[in-house]
Amino acid sequence: MEENNKNRRDMQNLDHQPNAENPFKLLNLKLGPVEKWAAGIPAVVAAFSDLIEEKTVFRGTKALFSMNQAGGFDCPSCAWPDPDDERSPLGEYCENGAKALAEEATTKRVTPDFFKNNSVYDLAKLTDYEIGKMGRLTDPVYLGEGATHYQPISWDEAFHKIAAHLNALGSPNEAAFYTSGRTSNEASFVYQLFAKEFGTNNMPDCSNMCHETSGSALRPTIGIGKGTVKLDDFYESEVIVIIGQNPGTNAPRMMSALEKAKKHGAKIIAINPLPEAGLMGFHNPQQLNGIFGRGVSLADLYLPVRINGDMALLKALEMLLLKLESENPGAVVYADFIKHKTTGYEEFLMQFSSGRYDLAQLSELSGVAVESIQKAAELLAFNKKIIFCWGMGLTQQPNGVDMIREILNILLLKGSIGIKGGGVCPVRGHSNVQGNRTMLIDEKPTAEQLDRLQQYFGFDPPREHGYDVVRAIKAMHAEQVKLLFCMGGNFLSATPDTSYTANALRKLNLLVCVSTKLNRGHLIHGKEALILPTYGRSDKDIVNGEVQIVSTENSMGVVQSSKGVLDAVSNNLLNETQIVCRMAMATLGARSVVDWKRFHDSYDAVRDAIERCIPGFENYNVRVRQKEGFYLPNAARDQQVFAGQFGGRAPFTQTELPVNKLEEDEYMMATTRTHDQFNTTIYGLDDRYRGIKNERRVVLMNQRDIDKAGFKAGDKVDLFNYDDAIERIAPLFVIVPYQIPEKNAVTYFPETNVLVSVNNVVKESNMPASKYVKIKIKRHDPQIYHKVDETLYLAANQRP
Repeated sequence: MEENNKNRRDMQNLDHQPNAENPFKLLNLKLGPVEKWAAGIPAVVAAFSDLIEEKTVFRGTKALFSMNQAGGFDCPSCAWPDPDDERSPLGEYCENGAKALAEEATTKRVTPDFFKNNSVYDLAKLTDYEIGKMGRLTDPVYLGEGATHYQPISWDEAFHKIAAHLNALGSPNEAAFYTSGRTSNEASFVYQLFAKEFGTNNMPDCSNMCHETSGSALRPTIGIGKGTVKLDDFYESEVIVIIGQNPGTNAPRMMSALEKAKKHGAKIIAINPLPEAGLMGFHNPQQLNGIFGRGVSLADLYLPVRINGDMALLKALEMLLLKLESENPGAVVYADFIKHKTTGYEEFLMQFSSGRYDLAQLSELSGVAVESIQKAAELLAFNKKIIFCWGMGLTQQPNGVDMIREILNILLLKGSIGIKGGGVCPVRGHSNVQGNRTMLIDEKPTAEQLDRLQQYFGFDPPREHGYDVVRAIKAMHAEQVKLLFCMGGNFLSATPDTSYTANALRKLNLLVCVSTKLNRGHLIHGKEALILPTYGRSDKDIVNGEVQIVSTENSMGVVQSSKGVLDAVSNNLLNETQIVCRMAMATLGARSVVDWKRFHDSYDAVRDAIERCIPGFENYNVRVRQKEGFYLPNAARDQQVFAGQFGGRAPFTQTELPVNKLEEDEYMMATTRTHDQFNTTIYGLDDRYRGIKNERRVVLMNQRDIDKAGFKAGDKVDLFNYDDAIERIAPLFVIVPYQIPEKNAVTYFPETNVLVSVNNVVKESNMPASKYVKIKIKRHDPQIYHKVDETLYLAANQRP
């Protein structure tokens, strides 16, 4: 009885906790036509509408014409590369880049008075969209233990508090340092340097949630965890395969490259559960044909694969390629490349010679008709210049590492890697997520990397591996991590298992967030919390009276400069590099061997250190100032030198077909973003290309599934996941019929991150498998909210 009373009291206390999720309420859903092409005039209108909404038409327009231009600043959105040669004078940006810029250039401000008038609890009642539209942060603020409101704090006091907490830890490994993809090379380098001198490799970062899978697949096989193509390779390619990626929303400027590739004769195969507009067609708003004409059709062949049916599809393609080779000896498989550049080919062939796979069965498992698979195989068979592009549709599946290695198997069969017009192209999400990893933001640094740091700086960095995102969440929950420092991002909303993660964050002694804007991650906090405001990519970063350049690395390994053009929103901001250096000086004091003051005062000094510690950055300060920047070395791309452990050869990989069993009332759900968001930042409430307006709490279903379950379009439902024998609930969604494979469902994140178990991860990379979530869909129960409260209680007190 006493235990039950305690549980009831604890649940009542949760009523006063800030909400870790978007409020459970519906707006006024409106459905329009599903678009069959992307961009065009609607994209231009949408881009400038955001500038108007953010009250920054003149300020924002000025910045747009400097974005992605030589001498300007790098887009804070995706990592698609800029052209190596001349760039469009009309603008090297897309709709989503313009929206990201509008968010940065906004004239709206979040001042100390704002926090004085708004408690954390009241702010948490707002949606993520409403929170994000408050404006730019202007001053550092602090939330004391038991306090209800953030209050202003001086920078010196903030660093004193951070230092006091860090120095009070029982071990450096009780701290973790998270990084978002917005952080520049310079800030990333000093950030990881501080963490290592402090004594930990606990550096979870956004790669752990997007392309860790790509690196885990590529490094042991081709010797580098990056792509092997340049932008110009698209214009020489014969076949481009886009799998598990939606360029129209996630990398809109990619469509310009695909348009140019088509003009040069390339064929495009699109593989995705949804027929996305950005895969089907493109209206280039910078060309008359894109404005007044029909634009260009992109996909020559669309394969509507089931969620996690990709492996079956890839093996079916390999079967057919080998069959075509037997019918056309020497015309399909490139034996000379295989002989001199690969290993394990005979073992790879055995799986197909044993009758292990059946084409009809693979077709059924993939959800793609045999005839369509045959057409794709014929396109691949008699061409050599093949590029495979992929996104999180692959990397966030539990066997994502194996699927990428299966893609490599196809390219190795064809000799299509390390050649002009051919190779692998993981399309990175955030603008410098690849640069972060190059700058040693990695919880698993290599011995060689650590040796170089030790030799140059003179301290012995920790050698044991640290926590990635998933392990950091579990460590916080177990109170083994007591301080989390977030360099950008929205840790709470980006991560899985929202209730579990929220209660892990609440156990921290201190949460520190370096941010440009308010987000929900500031409202789910430890015993104490700090928000430290910093510059956006478009802001002038002034050090010692001079506007500085920083540098970033794009998806194709180009390091380039970025120089802001806008006056800062406040005189009380610090750049990320100086924030790290001041934290280091306050924390380490005289025991440090690093000249943090020198790095604080000079980005050139930081780049000099990078040059000495990271291969490929020779003459960094000179080359980064070149108009086009410079390419980092890539032996797989440039010399066809692959994995070191195989003598520079690339191994064929043996993989298994996944077993995907669903109960009669189960569906396989994948989370995705709307066209009106970037990662966890919500720009608006419409998903224009999918015809969904003014609502995010929707579940896309096949009409046959809707009928079979006794539902109808527009029905209100609740979503459930039962991984780990725990009931997770996402209440109050609306059914929307959509062209999607049967037994599959798609929802938006972060609204359904609550359904993604922290233990549902990708093998080897340990990434959340957010594209592979088994759910049940039940008619909405108005009493469900009590159950949600109970789930929150269990997350806080009883889960492993």
